[in-house]
Amino acid sequence: MALLGNLISRSLRLRKQFKLPVAQPQTYQRHTLRQLLERAQYTSFGKHYEFEHILTQELDFVKAFREKVPAFTYNEMHEQWWHRAQKGEENVSWPGKVKYFALSSGTSESASKHIPVTQDMIKSIKKVGVKQLYSMTEFKIPPKSFEKGILMLGGTTSLYEKDDYYEGDMSGISAKTMPRWMSSIFYKPGQRISKRPKWEDRIKLIVRKAPEWDVATVCGVPAWVQIVFEEIIKYHKVKHIHEIWPNLAVYIHGGVAFEPYRDSFKKLLGKPISFIETYMASEGSFGFRARPDADGIKLVLNAGVFFEFVPFNSDNFDEDGNPRPDPTTLTIGEVDEKTEYAVMITTCSGSWRYIIGDVVRFTDATEHEIIIVGRTKQFLSLCGEHLSVDNMNKAIDVTSQKLGITVREFAVAGFKHDNLFAHKWYIGCDDACDATAIKKVIDETLCEINDDYEVERTSALKEVFVEVLPSKVFIDYMRSIGKEGGMNKFPRVLKGVQLEQFQKYLEDNAIKGSVSE
Repeated sequence: MALLGNLISRSLRLRKQFKLPVAQPQTYQRHTLRQLLERAQYTSFGKHYEFEHILTQELDFVKAFREKVPAFTYNEMHEQWWHRAQKGEENVSWPGKVKYFALSSGTSESASKHIPVTQDMIKSIKKVGVKQLYSMTEFKIPPKSFEKGILMLGGTTSLYEKDDYYEGDMSGISAKTMPRWMSSIFYKPGQRISKRPKWEDRIKLIVRKAPEWDVATVCGVPAWVQIVFEEIIKYHKVKHIHEIWPNLAVYIHGGVAFEPYRDSFKKLLGKPISFIETYMASEGSFGFRARPDADGIKLVLNAGVFFEFVPFNSDNFDEDGNPRPDPTTLTIGEVDEKTEYAVMITTCSGSWRYIIGDVVRFTDATEHEIIIVGRTKQFLSLCGEHLSVDNMNKAIDVTSQKLGITVREFAVAGFKHDNLFAHKWYIGCDDACDATAIKKVIDETLCEINDDYEVERTSALKEVFVEVLPSKVFIDYMRSIGKEGGMNKFPRVLKGVQLEQFQKYLEDNAIKGSVSE
């Protein structure tokens, strides 16, 4: 293992010495789209939308593609096409038969989605992973870290077998299909533990066996990684995680903004480590933070994914975050750093002009680097306040700093109040804290960073309420609905069925936190 680690580390250093030719982003994306159209032109989808004809438009095939193929939401894509692949039909929206379907974490909808995962997408994810590995030479990571174990806290690799396919968490599919040499040498907790279907069973074994591994890299959703670290520290009676894993140097995270977790996370460490954000979803792996001094995630433009960006405004989306017919889209060479965009993808898994639900802003359009600012259906705009998840994260971060508390989880709901409107914040915090003080800081911070919110607080947004709950309430709730661990995240905005379910859970379990005045 040490020899292999040394070879990897040395190859990364050697590669850094060579400046490989780089094409323009638009060139990579045009080539990617052409490859996707060529591969899928004889599928049912490709025949229906006349890909063969689109490909004859040599100079304007990108324009022809955008004009011919409509935008799709998940429900539209599944109801019209993907359900056929689930029944075993071949060549529906991508060549061949779909062997895997990823179950999404379901933060935007009450039910999980079934996303096709083709062999080409598995190759794409591996390609992005290799690119990220090369980029890690830019970070101050000790060379010996490449000799050590990689702990992946994802979903179970024990997939559910259906009639003609397997389904499960995308992280579980990725772990199950990784190269055998990597699985046997580097991958922790190993296939024996990771195939256990219950998150609690996997965590108990990980906690007990932690001292047997020499882990240098940890991957996973912040909330669950934090819980695992805490359990390891408690079980083995140590002060911090570096007493168990002295070589821990890298934490690769994604799925949610890390800022609300940063301070509490650092308390679990014995020394600084590198935090590297990735952009991975059930639909594929799209990018990673490639530069230590960069704020954004660098999109990978030549790995089987063609990107379009939909300005996130009332012209393209309704008040519930649903796309309007024929939304305006921009390609990678047309975006700017001022606009927030909903992400639309076309992929080698048979997603075509599919609105994934993420909303991003470019931090550096030239370097095609983004930050994720929210979800199309996780914005609050009852009366024009346009409150994004990015705004919410900032408010929580400022509140934690000013009041000296650790907020482990939070969610926000909007509702009618005295013929106008109100917001209610559910705050997960185990410190002694004043709900009224939290309300004051959150409200003041949002007024400072969001002009629309400030205006509406003097008119239609009449009140803000805060209820502080033990942080375990959020974890217990996720467990109660079967979404514990893996890539599951607690939704930042509670609407409709999700809000009703959470409120019912609190009522049924007689849970009442401290409430602001």
